[in-house]
Amino acid sequence: MLAVTEQRAAAIARRWRRQRYADSARLGPGRPWIWLTRPGLAACGLPYTATAPALSRLAHIRAVTSVRLAVQATSGYASGGGYWRSERRLRARAGGRVGLREHLPDGEIHWPDGASVAWAGECWAVEAELTRKTVARTAAIMTEILTRTGDYGCPAADARVPGRAPRHARVLYLCSPAARPTVSRARDALGGSAARVEIRDLPPGAAT
Repeated sequence: MLAVTEQRAAAIARRWRRQRYADSARLGPGRPWIWLTRPGLAACGLPYTATAPALSRLAHIRAVTSVRLAVQATSGYASGGGYWRSERRLRARAGGRVGLREHLPDGEIHWPDGASVAWAGECWAVEAELTRKTVARTAAIMTEILTRTGDYGCPAADARVPGRAPRHARVLYLCSPAARPTVSRARDALGGSAARVEIRDLPPGAAT
């Protein structure tokens, strides 16, 4: 993201730690992780709670981050003026109105109206899939995403309004080799809405 060498990035991270904007630790195999502290979040204007990444979510965080970086590096993203809305931002937008059974995508890509791409004005849901769920559960998540009409955090009556245009024009699944067969079978079970589900491989380096 910074377009610098690994050594320079490490020096920048050390400076952030000295300024107490970030913490860092080796949380598992591989290189250290770095995350924002409360002062770091405040400096970025972000309202999130300061916390270290949960060990159980490290693999998923890495996969989603790899997807986001790969998407943002494409020429189509730049020319289309794409905007990535993270799950953390979606969750903050929803506040306490996220139901226990409500699914939040790993991210959304918003394409502004008037952009120089065929999909201008669309909103895409993004899912990074590392492990196999059941076909039934995966198909249920796909259906939930594809039939949603309201933003996350909207009143329950607006979440799915018959006759209103769906919120997500498509859902993009980026899968590990282990997860892809299940995701493909779930898509096949959707019927007509399957055309709005795209399946791709996770970017290289997405796995921990």
